[in-house]
Amino acid sequence: MLDDFFVRALLAGIGVALTAGPLGCFVVWRRMAYFGDTMAHAGLLGVALSLVLQVAPVFGVFVVAATIAGALLLLDRRGALSTDALLGLLSHGTLAVGLVLVALMTWVRIDLTALLFGDVLAVGVTDIALIWAGGAVVLAGLFWFWRPLLADTVHPDLAAAEGMHPERARAVLMLLMALVIAVAMKVVGVLLITSLLIIPAAAARRLAATPEAMAVLAALTGVLAVVLGLFASLQWDTPSGPSIVVAAILLFGAGLALPALRLGR
Repeated sequence: MLDDFFVRALLAGIGVALTAGPLGCFVVWRRMAYFGDTMAHAGLLGVALSLVLQVAPVFGVFVVAATIAGALLLLDRRGALSTDALLGLLSHGTLAVGLVLVALMTWVRIDLTALLFGDVLAVGVTDIALIWAGGAVVLAGLFWFWRPLLADTVHPDLAAAEGMHPERARAVLMLLMALVIAVAMKVVGVLLITSLLIIPAAAARRLAATPEAMAVLAALTGVLAVVLGLFASLQWDTPSGPSIVVAAILLFGAGLALPALRLGR
């Protein structure tokens, strides 16, 4: 019989995986891995500011991640620096500022390791409700904007010519990523969130024949990684967040050994 804390961890991890998998497909297709890292690193700054302002950490992380995404889009349009230079500046800058603010808040007891690498075994019922509610919003947004997002990913100019408003689709994608990062932080931490977006999607890419099949397969791969990682963590007393990521990497390696099945053809 599984303990209550482990069941809660499974529910939280599965909720994040079901959301991160389909969204991660766009991260892989658009080659936005570094962008995801930048938004995730900004999450620590969001936690620090939420503690200062005494608001919910999920809200603080979402607002800061969305703000960083908007700032990156504006700076990228000005062309003062290359995109990768801007990403590096914002990624490391926000992470450093967040760490400094956390260190300065001596009146608050903060588990920095849990923030950086996650602590899914400590989630409560409220955390699970936030994860599943946020995941439902993300999946609904992906379903509603699937065609514009896909068209903008394949050919932005053609998407604009067909009146699909690619700029609006990109803004929606940024907001959805910010929301996933906000709800997933407690599961895998700010340093590992992007791995749960990228690895399941990358594992599903060569096995799916259509974008829709890849999204479903990425979600299932993420769920399997969560289950295997948590049971491995329970068995060998390893950190839960990194164990989930290791399980996802092993599934990716196993997928490379399989023939390209092209599911959903």
